[in-house]
Order: sequence, then C-alpha cells, then structure tokens
Amino acid sequence: MNSIAKTPRPPYYAAIFTSERTEGDGGYGVMGDKMVELAAQQPGFLGVESVRDHNGVGITVSYWESLDAIKNWKHNELHKVAQEKGKSEWYKTFGLRVSKVERDYFFTV
Repeated sequence: MNSIAKTPRPPYYAAIFTSERTEGDGGYGVMGDKMVELAAQQPGFLGVESVRDHNGVGITVSYWESLDAIKNWKHNELHKVAQEKGKSEWYKTFGLRVSKVERDYFFTV
C-alpha cells in the first residue's frame, strides 16, 4: 500500500475511510494486510491508498467500479469481522464517505 493506485479512466467510485486509532496494535496491522488482500479479490476493486500520521489519524481510499461493488465489500463476512473489531477495539472514531470520481489528473516526474 505504499504507492498511488493505478485507476482506470473515470467514472469510478472512491470509498474514503477516515479514522483515529486507539493505542496499541491488537492485531490491527495483520488484519489490515488481510483486508487489502481480500479487497483485491473482490469484483469491481480497482485499488487502494492509505496513510496514517504520528497521532493515529489515517485515511484509506479504496477505488471501485460501482456502488454495488462497494456495497458487496461492506457485506463481505471477513470484512464484517474487521468492522466489528474496529468498533470495539481499534478506533476512537471513524467515518466513511463515498464519492463518484468524474475527473482525475496525474503528473509524474
């Protein structure tokens, strides 16, 4: 997850997950890696980008072909386990925004 996602030409969708972590790992890192691997296997998945600052605030953006693909990911059984663990242990606060990407621009040096 250390690179910019290579998305197709718009339109596509972005699920923007913003969170503030609790102290300690508690299996968070391992589950995060599993979620990226599992999401990559889901129909309609296009890519993911994720960052977290030294205060525990993070933003993960996953890109999807359709709103149905995002909905199917939300209801994935292992993803539901991770969501519950997030609510009970890993996050102080979190939110999700879903947006349609209509334009994108990139510059490479």
